[in-house]
Amino acid sequence: MTVSQMEHKNGRKSSWDSRMSISTVSTGTRQYRRSASSILSSDSDIRFTRRKLSPQCKCGCCIIASFLLLLLAAAAAVYFGYTYYLSQPPEEQIFRAAFKVVDGDVFTADLADPSTDHFRVRSRDYKERLNLLFRRSDLRHGFAGTDILALDGTEGKDLIVHFSVHIDPMYASVDAEDLHQMISKEIGLESAYFRNITIDPKSLEVIENHQMRSTTVAPSTKSFVPEAVTQAPPPPRKCSPLQLNYCNKLTYNTTTYPNILGHESFKDLKEDVISFRDLVDAECFRLAYDFVCHVLQPACRKGKREDEMLLPCRSYCRDFMTGCGSRLTPRLKEGLDCNRFPEFGSDSSCIPKPDCVQEMQTKALSPRICDGVVDCQDTSDERTCAYCPPDQIHCGIGRACIKESKRCDGRRDCPDGSDERACLSLSPSVGQLAKAKVVTPHLARYHASGFVVFNEKGEMGKLCTENLNRTLPANKSTEILHTVASSLCKTLSYEKLKSVSIVKDVEETEAYVSMKDPLANEISFVRTQCKSKDVLKVECGDLECGTQITHSSSSDPVLSKMSVHGDWPWHVALFKEDVHICDGTLINPSWVITSVSCFQGQPKAEWLVRAGTVRLSSSSPWQQERRIVGMVKSPVEGSTIAMVKLEDPLMMTDFVRPICLPEKKMKQTTEGVLFCNTLGWARNRDQLQRVQIKVNQMERCENVSISTVNSLCTETAYGQEDCNEEEFAGTSMLCMLPDGVRWSLVGITNWRIACTNSKGAVGRPRMYDKISSNIDWIEETIGADDNPL
Repeated sequence: MTVSQMEHKNGRKSSWDSRMSISTVSTGTRQYRRSASSILSSDSDIRFTRRKLSPQCKCGCCIIASFLLLLLAAAAAVYFGYTYYLSQPPEEQIFRAAFKVVDGDVFTADLADPSTDHFRVRSRDYKERLNLLFRRSDLRHGFAGTDILALDGTEGKDLIVHFSVHIDPMYASVDAEDLHQMISKEIGLESAYFRNITIDPKSLEVIENHQMRSTTVAPSTKSFVPEAVTQAPPPPRKCSPLQLNYCNKLTYNTTTYPNILGHESFKDLKEDVISFRDLVDAECFRLAYDFVCHVLQPACRKGKREDEMLLPCRSYCRDFMTGCGSRLTPRLKEGLDCNRFPEFGSDSSCIPKPDCVQEMQTKALSPRICDGVVDCQDTSDERTCAYCPPDQIHCGIGRACIKESKRCDGRRDCPDGSDERACLSLSPSVGQLAKAKVVTPHLARYHASGFVVFNEKGEMGKLCTENLNRTLPANKSTEILHTVASSLCKTLSYEKLKSVSIVKDVEETEAYVSMKDPLANEISFVRTQCKSKDVLKVECGDLECGTQITHSSSSDPVLSKMSVHGDWPWHVALFKEDVHICDGTLINPSWVITSVSCFQGQPKAEWLVRAGTVRLSSSSPWQQERRIVGMVKSPVEGSTIAMVKLEDPLMMTDFVRPICLPEKKMKQTTEGVLFCNTLGWARNRDQLQRVQIKVNQMERCENVSISTVNSLCTETAYGQEDCNEEEFAGTSMLCMLPDGVRWSLVGITNWRIACTNSKGAVGRPRMYDKISSNIDWIEETIGADDNPL
């Protein structure tokens, strides 16, 4: 190739000013035909020539076009075939089933009438349990719903639940035997779907109702009683010797079958031992050996009716699954669903994670030991201190311990007076209340209804009413019972009394008390025999909101910046895949208010709400976790508030309680309130803290943030010392109501807040979304959830 260039008259070479010609010189003997476009001159017009497709390219295009036409024809064939040849889709499968509840629920006469409120409430409860079971099963894609057909049984005894299951065969293929196995698997274990009740697995019967598949007529009113119902219940659980040599380092020597994994005997157990030994050898969790052995060979405790299985606590299970869950087979992972494990402080006892103090020391958290704030579920970090002898229990708050026998002895020994509170309480049974492990004098949980139970110096029993029936006229006796019951509900921080009744005690109660002088202004109680077994049963309603129960009238009213347990029982943390993402505020046992920005751009994942904690890196006896199963955005213009639904309601305690919502008549400002605070965990701080704030002019916030008609502008009340770190979205703005006792939720932050405290700088104001404009929507959402169609 020869390239020639003309020199510019000023001696500079330019590709634009010079002439350039390109010619091709052949050096071989073969001659090639040149086209006219093979010569390009820079001073000529630019010409473009279209090159024709070669035969090879034409062939390729034809192949691609043919393939596309073939796909189009196949799609058309599928469409017309489905439309004209499959004119009748498969009919819905309907199965009828029934099982018998042998403990935790009984049949009463009004349940036989489907028009009664009692039937509607009870049937809705069982329907929700069944729906949750199927929606998390392998049949969830074809599951179309359940219906409770009838509730029957023997008065005061076992309850039989009749229901139907609807399956769409387009998405799932199942027969009666498959359905029977799936339901039996759940009701035969301590299932998360049937908590607080015991179902006889042998009573379950499932049949396919072919008659109902061809008609839409309402089901027959004839009672469907499966033959299996008449069979004898399974033998009571019994303790047996520990047989697995691999777990010979446990502190107990008896276990029980079936375990949480469904092993009916030691023979069944041996098949899974190898899989769990591999987990222990892999060192995926520091306490893997301890947890595995507690699952395979659970501890067994002697009981009155039957022996009891003791499992690891739910938080212990979650720690294990975080480290080792990815190594489990699908079958074992399903069996170790942590929601099936009891929660510490619930009605069932459980085994907490051991060596809590040692773990704190390993994490360089030694300064937290003996600091008066409980960091371990078993309170061991505060019971190994000079102020707390080994035979005493911690008061729960502060540096104070008492002997269990000093509870309800008439003398206040704990700083917050918790040892003399709730000496009378409500519980479904004395045994259930006594079964819970006592780590502090605070009630493990509130029961809105149940028998009136007393606790005196560590001994528990029921309130007997036979002396009222014997010494007072009926109208006076009723008046006194209502007075006692109303006072009890108020003591337990419930706003009203729903019902009071005298019933026969069928439990083997060993201790009773009666009212010494029912007509006295201040009623006292004395021990009695209660030969008639007439005891008092009470139902309370509407738990008081926004109250700090642990702040007694004689305690210091000044709130510290760094929170302790009980200061803000409604504040919760939201976790996505074990990572703290946002904060929230509890307004109902099943509902939390937060910001919709927490979920923007977040892929589908498991979200948890953690309540009852003030330090994110530690635990406490009152800590509870629940899955988030739904989120509802506010329809109010300019509002970014969201409500999240919890899978199961939180247990109400002194440390987990709802906040009040503003009254509808209150203006959309903080007018009429005493003072306001914001709560949250800063990104570089582990302990919940508060900052006092005040309302500011909106112009100040508009200069640094985008405001809406629903925004509220605030600033710190005492300078910028508190405003030096980024806080999480969803934090709350709380204001004290005029009564000086209750707190109300006024606002929620939308985005993370950051501000500065540098000298001479103006701190960034805090902006919140108003709650007052969302009151109607919040109440309608909660009401629709409480009363589903």
